[in-house]
Amino acid sequence: MGKILAVCKSDKKGTSKKNIKEGILKENYGLVGDAHAGPGLRQISLLAKESLEEIKKKGLKIGCGGFGENLTTLGIELTSLVIGTRLKVGENVLLEVTQIGKTCKKPCKIYQKLGNCILPSQGIFARVLSGGMIKEGDTIEIVANRYTCGILIISDRSSRGERPDKTGPLIKEYLNELKITPVRYKLIPDEKEYISLVLATWTDRGGVDLILTSGGTGFSSRDVTPEATRGILDKEAGGLAEMMRTEGAKRTKRSYLSRGVTGIRKKTLIVNLPGNPQGARESLEIISPILSHAIKVMKGTPCEE
Repeated sequence: MGKILAVCKSDKKGTSKKNIKEGILKENYGLVGDAHAGPGLRQISLLAKESLEEIKKKGLKIGCGGFGENLTTLGIELTSLVIGTRLKVGENVLLEVTQIGKTCKKPCKIYQKLGNCILPSQGIFARVLSGGMIKEGDTIEIVANRYTCGILIISDRSSRGERPDKTGPLIKEYLNELKITPVRYKLIPDEKEYISLVLATWTDRGGVDLILTSGGTGFSSRDVTPEATRGILDKEAGGLAEMMRTEGAKRTKRSYLSRGVTGIRKKTLIVNLPGNPQGARESLEIISPILSHAIKVMKGTPCEE
């Protein structure tokens, strides 16, 4: 769960916004009084304080609203959210993520003034499903009427853009069949510390019941996903990993070469899947009959025997 640090608006497009501390979000419109408000996919923009801090380290002096964002957030990773993810702000406001970043055809006025603009790469856009008053200090969190999942693809080549990710789409497709909602998706390299950081961040900030990783479970020197995962777990759930290897071996004995682990951190179940697209899909299919029950038990939801 994160929080709102600033509520910002501007009178003209292409200019920095000023923090007005509170405002009214109108359904299917945006922030009342803001130049960018109106029907469409980009009714409201969000940018994380963490992104602002990174750019400040480079010597650029910038405050909330400086890059034209309506809402400056803290404690919720924005750029890994999946389009369609719903965010609850405060008690009544409901947003739906419609776009991650944007393409600028020419340098905007903010870029011309500051020499940089991170909204295209670090900002997200949303539409207002349910409006209401919004103010500094309001909470912001992922909400869903089904179990939620984060998909972490671990691949040096894919993270560099040298190879398209074919596994993520397969996993998303099958999750929909399981009635589990993908809310986070990210491509990262085979770096142990980075993998651990993302897993811990997604888990500790809430909103994700399940994390599926794909890649880095083999015998290569760069395959470190099991070690990175095991290092942040509260407890292992080895039975699921054993089930995937044993049942997978009925198709190919190479299934036994997977070193993937499964376990729990707080209220999130983490499952390492193989990097091969078909292998990842088949492994998920193997544990699917008991996956929802496992999540239910982990979360403490009463179950019928």
